[in-house]
Amino acid sequence: MSYIAPSADVADQTVLGEGTKVWHLAQVREDAVLGKNCIVGRGAYVGTGVKIGDNTKIQNYALVYEPAVLGKGVFIGPAVVLTNDTYPRAVSPDGSLKSAHDWTPVGVTIEDGASVGARAVCIAPLTIGRWATIAAGSVVTKDVPAFALMAGVPARRLGWVGKAGFPLKQDGAFWVCPETGSKYIEDSNSLKEAEENA
Repeated sequence: MSYIAPSADVADQTVLGEGTKVWHLAQVREDAVLGKNCIVGRGAYVGTGVKIGDNTKIQNYALVYEPAVLGKGVFIGPAVVLTNDTYPRAVSPDGSLKSAHDWTPVGVTIEDGASVGARAVCIAPLTIGRWATIAAGSVVTKDVPAFALMAGVPARRLGWVGKAGFPLKQDGAFWVCPETGSKYIEDSNSLKEAEENA
């Protein structure tokens, strides 16, 4: 059974998976679909039609604007912003107020297991690959490969991380997780799990 805090604003057309919790002052808009065991923290916003996979955590005051798609086991840190407008303007060139029909939203896609640190901003459209880690305060402006460790403004790849989230250490032809011992192979600016892990 899902839980909605009394002060949360969850639209009737929202789908909440079993065990999902929406905490105080959070807003989840129409047609959003959240998988099982998700957490939407205090004051967070989930836009219309956003899709969120099982076991995903959206921390306090994060803003997940439509049409974002989040995979399973994604971590969205406090006050993260996933944007949805490439060329934002409040008004048209003639000075008239723009409405929702005057632009086409573009989204951020975050693949399974990836983490976005506190106060990072992801500028749509872009995709963050599976198990990647975005450091707190970063501004992500382009696609991120799987297992990449990204930091800075704009974000640049500083190294690789494994599924446990620890930076990987190079050992011969492999990148190795110091926590789990899992091995990965680098191939033309991307990383994949070594066959023995699969």
